[in-house]
Amino acid sequence: MMLDNSQIPTAASGPSPWCFSRIRRALDIVYCILFILTSLPLMIAGAILIKCSSSGPILFRQKRLGKDGIPFQLLKFRTMRHQPFSPGSGVTQDGDPRITTVGRIFRKWKIDELPQLFNVLAGNMTLVGPRPDLPKYLDTLPDTQRHILLLRPGITGAASVQFRNEERLLSGVPPERLEDVYVKTLLLKKIDLDLKYAQTASFFSDAGMMLRTLTVCLRSEIV
Repeated sequence: MMLDNSQIPTAASGPSPWCFSRIRRALDIVYCILFILTSLPLMIAGAILIKCSSSGPILFRQKRLGKDGIPFQLLKFRTMRHQPFSPGSGVTQDGDPRITTVGRIFRKWKIDELPQLFNVLAGNMTLVGPRPDLPKYLDTLPDTQRHILLLRPGITGAASVQFRNEERLLSGVPPERLEDVYVKTLLLKKIDLDLKYAQTASFFSDAGMMLRTLTVCLRSEIV
């Protein structure tokens, strides 16, 4: 599913120039360094908690699709029991037995996402953009939504905030239908939101989105 910039829509409905701006990339780097420095004590404490509370690696690494459909290794703090030979579904819901006690706290406050600051520094991600997903899910997208792969994926974004309770929304879905419901319903809605945001994305909208994300996290509303 490799894409190139020649496929970017030229109509008014396409992503704004800000999405591909060098200034945006420079700001990502500056903000990311500041965020890493300020959150370093929390990341160190988180790593110790994970190591002491369950067996397995501190970091969870998973192949996701990035800008132009190029795969990269997404970094997260591990929040599930280590099962190297039986990873299970890539979609989670409330009450998932794979999630550890510490992991539930990390996921509620989005602490598990902090290592992705290093993905931003590496250029795989941006601070505000669509969440990167698994190749097997994105391979099912219709052509009209494949334009999402022209955008650099982000740590937070319009869909991330709107569907902050995603695991709760999926809690009533039978496990055997979980991935099907996610791909055919939730994923499409999330992509629509992120594509709509990208149409008018700017420095000010990104700043507002980061502030909104922080506010939601402090209110403990993200699960």
